[in-house]
Amino acid sequence: MTANVRYTLLALILIGRAASAAPPVKEAVDYISPNIGGVGQLLTATAPYVQYPYGMARAAPVTTPGIADRYLADKIHGFSAGPATLMASVGHAGSHLADYASDFDHDFETATPYYYSVDLLTWKIKAELTVTSRAELYRFTFPADPHAHLVFNLENDAEVSVVGNDAIEGSRRIPGPNDTPGDSNTQTRQYFYAEVSKPFTSSKTWNGGDLSDSGKQAGKQVGIVADFAVSGGEQVEVRVGLSYISADQARRNLEREIPNWDFVQVKSRAREAWRDALKKVNVEGGTERQRTIFYTALYRSLGRMTNITEDGLYFSGYDHAVHESNGHDFYVDDGIWDTYRSLHPLQLLLDADRQQDMIRSYLRMYEQSGWLPSFPEVSGNYPIMLGHHAAQFILDTYIKGYRNFDVEKAYEAIRKNATEASMLPWRHNALTTLDRAYFEKGFFPALAYGEKESVPEVRSFERRQAVSVTLENAYDDWCMAQFAKALGKQEDYLYFIGLAHNYEHVFNPAIGFMAPKSADGKWVANFDPILGGGQGGRDYFTEMNAWTYTFNVQHDPAGLVQLMGGRDAFNAKLDRLFVEQYGGSKSAFLRQFPDATGLIGQYAQGNEPSFHIPYLYDFSGQPWKTQRRVREIMDLLYGNGPQGIPGDDDGGATSSWYVLSALGFYPECPGSPVYEIGSPIFSKSTITLGNGKVFTIIANHVSAQNKYIQSARLNGRPLGRAWFQHGEISSGGALVLEMGNKPNLQWGSAPEDAPPSMSHEVHH
Repeated sequence: MTANVRYTLLALILIGRAASAAPPVKEAVDYISPNIGGVGQLLTATAPYVQYPYGMARAAPVTTPGIADRYLADKIHGFSAGPATLMASVGHAGSHLADYASDFDHDFETATPYYYSVDLLTWKIKAELTVTSRAELYRFTFPADPHAHLVFNLENDAEVSVVGNDAIEGSRRIPGPNDTPGDSNTQTRQYFYAEVSKPFTSSKTWNGGDLSDSGKQAGKQVGIVADFAVSGGEQVEVRVGLSYISADQARRNLEREIPNWDFVQVKSRAREAWRDALKKVNVEGGTERQRTIFYTALYRSLGRMTNITEDGLYFSGYDHAVHESNGHDFYVDDGIWDTYRSLHPLQLLLDADRQQDMIRSYLRMYEQSGWLPSFPEVSGNYPIMLGHHAAQFILDTYIKGYRNFDVEKAYEAIRKNATEASMLPWRHNALTTLDRAYFEKGFFPALAYGEKESVPEVRSFERRQAVSVTLENAYDDWCMAQFAKALGKQEDYLYFIGLAHNYEHVFNPAIGFMAPKSADGKWVANFDPILGGGQGGRDYFTEMNAWTYTFNVQHDPAGLVQLMGGRDAFNAKLDRLFVEQYGGSKSAFLRQFPDATGLIGQYAQGNEPSFHIPYLYDFSGQPWKTQRRVREIMDLLYGNGPQGIPGDDDGGATSSWYVLSALGFYPECPGSPVYEIGSPIFSKSTITLGNGKVFTIIANHVSAQNKYIQSARLNGRPLGRAWFQHGEISSGGALVLEMGNKPNLQWGSAPEDAPPSMSHEVHH
């Protein structure tokens, strides 16, 4: 063998070794870290859900009750198997779920969107789970033990039965706003049917007390423990079908979606479902940390609403009946006060057909209950928060050209909410004297200083939130006006566009803030813009204070600029928002406003009313400040660890803000077919729209310092404004941004370059 041949062979061997040592290429799904947010900033932490996008099956570990920061919990008590909690153990059998709890360690845990595993250290059991749309599959690897257990625990008007030596079924009541205890015709139940791969040799049940030989139990806290012997390393699987229709339907769902014991195949299909969903957004560049935050945020943005269609049928908690879906899936679980802002606009970009089915679901709920819901849960409408913001969701979809739903029915439903439903927070009742004042005087009255509450419909804890009610309903009325205008209903348009100006009536020019007025039209005395309103600011505001709500005029930033005295005064006020302190200690401020997390001055990224505010500089001639602030918020307040979400994620609302902002644009005013431009963090982002067209954002020379837009081109043409229309990207295209490390003070700054706003409208 010649020297050249030896050198060639050696080179090939070294190349082969280098190739084999190279790490596998990470796909989008591999970046997702579901434990991000597992420690809440003050309130609610996230859970590492394993589910399909929008799927009904949603599994996660059930950790120690009472420990709100789920990631810091000391024990796992089981896994959420629909209405039941499923757990595995060995040794002694107890009659309470806590008897089966196990220590665990996050260093021996794997959390992904499609698969979860953890070592149950107390029992020396490895637990694994994966899912389909309506079913779950568990795999437990046991140590050798003559007494291995599988436990099903259910609470809250529950029932459970052994239906063979390898099968268990049960259900529990899902509390609804209008259900009657004991009346099945007014209740919603979730059912499960489970099969075990190894027949159990015996079983015991409990009903809030000791173990029993009865094979069936019903009560407030019931359970079954199935017993069998296992050898070391033996794997026992449990497959669980879920349903809101019946236990038989749960079994059918299981047999259709997990017909055999193939854990690897089910896991692979779940991974593929997430690959298909995530590949609609591909990003290049950025750091490993940024990609982890981004794709985890995208995963969080695709879990809600929940599709509860089963075999072409669905159960509705609005009339407690089973209906045919007629080819359009039925969706529930949507806190619209949170989700209209960025979650639904993001989902609309990626899958408009699904969003139209969600609107169809809202309209079915309207037909079945008489009202358009504000928080459509599976068991009915919970009137949570305030406003009638389905108006924004439906209008935003319609105005962007997606109209595969009953438009006239949608208009009817929105109009009924706008004219007949009370605006009181956390209520859903007929109009009150306070609502009539809004229509007649142009504002929702607050209590005068020292006045006692005399309106019986006001909830004592939530109180009136009078300024927020005025502002949010003025925006709702603007949506109503735009819908009326689009449908040629001129009389309605003129009426509602007048109400849309009601925000002007609660701006106090003497102090420069939105402020409360009492029923006599006088400003409430002794008002403090920082601390006014008591706990959560709820006398006057919703979870926040006047600093946030003064900028809460999403439909008319141009009008707000004029109220404040022009661009210079507006920008000075907006600048102050990000540096203003707390009227005392920060800890005292957060005790009063626990939702105001993610603070930069008085700006609070942890709560949704803040989301649009950094983009307001695009309206006031200083878009470079939007570019600076959104980068600061993304870099400072979002992370890739358990404390990585700045506040409650609210089913993906807070995460969806990050997704859109990282891409470089945001819908400041849903209902207007416009996106405001911020500062992308990736060099190239490719979005496959729902119609298959591709929209690309290219940020040349982008970096941590190069966050300022120097110039822009949209679809090959120069773009001198800091916004673009949905119609300009709906057929695909490209936004190309030249980035630099110094602000371009001219780009997008001219008054004529500002995004559309209500004050620009001509009313006839």
